[in-house]
Amino acid sequence: MTGRHDLWDTLHDAWSSGRTSALATVVDTFGSAPRPVGSSMLLTPEGQVVGSVSGGCVEGDVLERARESVLDGTPQRATYGISDDDAFAVGLTCGGTLEVYVEPVDRHTFPHLGEVIESVRAGVPVAVVTVLEHRGPRSAGAPVVIHADGRDGDPGLPATVLDEARGLLRAGDSGLLHYATEGLSVFVRSLAPPPRMLLFGAGDFAAALASVGRTLGYEVTVCDARPLFTTAERMPDAHEVVVARPDAYLAREATDGRIDSRTVVVSFSHDPQFDIPLLEAALGLDVAFVGALGSRRTHVRRARALAEAGVSAQALARLSSPVGLDLGGRSPAETAVSIAAEIIAARHGGGGERLSRRAGPVHRGPTVGSRG
Repeated sequence: MTGRHDLWDTLHDAWSSGRTSALATVVDTFGSAPRPVGSSMLLTPEGQVVGSVSGGCVEGDVLERARESVLDGTPQRATYGISDDDAFAVGLTCGGTLEVYVEPVDRHTFPHLGEVIESVRAGVPVAVVTVLEHRGPRSAGAPVVIHADGRDGDPGLPATVLDEARGLLRAGDSGLLHYATEGLSVFVRSLAPPPRMLLFGAGDFAAALASVGRTLGYEVTVCDARPLFTTAERMPDAHEVVVARPDAYLAREATDGRIDSRTVVVSFSHDPQFDIPLLEAALGLDVAFVGALGSRRTHVRRARALAEAGVSAQALARLSSPVGLDLGGRSPAETAVSIAAEIIAARHGGGGERLSRRAGPVHRGPTVGSRG
C-alpha cells in the first residue's frame, strides 16, 4: 500500500503489538478549509507523526489533543474556524472551518482494525463508521466496519445509516452524516482502492498524463496494440502497461469487475479502427469520465462515426472531445495538465475559471446530508 495507506500500515503495526496510537481525522469542513474531509494524521506510540489534517495550520493543537486522547482513552472533537479566536492562535487563517475528531486506537477501542487492514491490502473497498454522537445505547466512538456487499454482521446501526454509508463507499467518499430525529451523528471513512485512469495510445501525451494521473492518486494503465511503442520504458509513470487492442482490453476489464464509477478513460488514438470501438465501449459503461484527444475536425468525424455505430445522443454528450480545458498550452506536459484539470473539474463540479475572478470559497467540498 502506498500514499494514505502508509498511515494505516503504521497504525496496524502499533495495534498488532497491543500499543495505543491516536488518529486525528477531518470529519467536516466549511468554506476554504485547507484539507478535505477524510484527511488523517496519526500519532504513533513512539511519537512519530504520519499524515496531515491541515497542512500545518492547526496540527500543533491537534497533536496536543492526540496526546491527551492516548493518556485518558477518550475521543475529542475540535472545531477550528475564522470565528474562533483560538483558530488564529494555532494558525488557521485561510477563512474556512475545520472539524477534527481525535480518537485513541488500540485493540480495545478498535477490535476490528485487523479486518479493515486485510480488506485494504486485498484491494477490497471497506468503510469505517464512527459514531460521534448518539442518544441511544451505542457509545460515541465505537467503530463499525461496513462492506459494499452487505456482510456487516449486526452493526447495531439503523438501516438508513448503513445504506448511506455503502453509498459513500461505492463512490469512494468519506463524510459526516447527521440524523436529527435519532440524535445520531456518524462519520463514514471510506477506504477504497485508488480510482483507475485508463489511457489508450502509447505516445508522449499519454506518458505525460500518466505522470500527472499518478500524482493525483490514480492507478494508471496505458494500453496500445503496438508492442514497439507500448513499453514500460516509454511509460515510466504508469502502474501497468498493456499490449492489447483497446476495446478488447476495456471490455475484459469491465467483465472482470475492475472498472467502476470512478474510472477515467482517455483515448489518444487518432486511428478510427481503434478509437471508435474503444469510445463506443467506454460510453456504454458507468465511468466518471470519457475523453478523446484531437482537433475539432477530428471530433466531428468521431461523433459521426459513433452515431453511425449506434451510440445514442445522450451517451455522446458524455464524451469530452476535444478533451481538456482551454489553458493555451500545446506541449504534451501542458496538454496533460489541461486534461487533468478537466477531470478534476468534472469530479468536483468546478467551472475551470480563475479563482481571482470568482467570489466565494476557494475550496469546494461535497455536502453530505443531514436528516431531520
